[in-house]
Amino acid sequence: MNAIDQKILRQLARDSALTNEELGGKVGLSASAAHRRVKALEQAGLIQGYRARLSREAEGNPSTVFVQVTLVDQRRATMEGFEAALARTAPVHEAHLMSGESDYLLKVLVPERDSYERIHREILAALPGVHRLVTQFTIRTLASSGN
Repeated sequence: MNAIDQKILRQLARDSALTNEELGGKVGLSASAAHRRVKALEQAGLIQGYRARLSREAEGNPSTVFVQVTLVDQRRATMEGFEAALARTAPVHEAHLMSGESDYLLKVLVPERDSYERIHREILAALPGVHRLVTQFTIRTLASSGN
């Protein structure tokens, strides 16, 4: 990957709807050369897909909640069971295996029409291997990558 490829990746990360002509103009290539480079970056796995960034209204005006999860133990089977069940859990938008006091940090989006109490009781607390949940509600988001 060279400097032009890095420029292409930065431009597409900002706006994945750029036409090949627009992209080429921003990185100093023709439209066809930009198209070839993008296809090569996709085939190399450096571009894994494209997505639309939805407004909060389109997402149901969700509240953002962070949940620290501590499992009953850190055995492989416990962690794999938790992670497999978590992958099927719609309200969880991000999940991170952590170092420190808790095992996982989850980012949960709670739609306006739903309640965190229901998600906590019926979904999160019911995940296999959960010992403890600690919840923090977001007051305001100061910065977001938009993902």
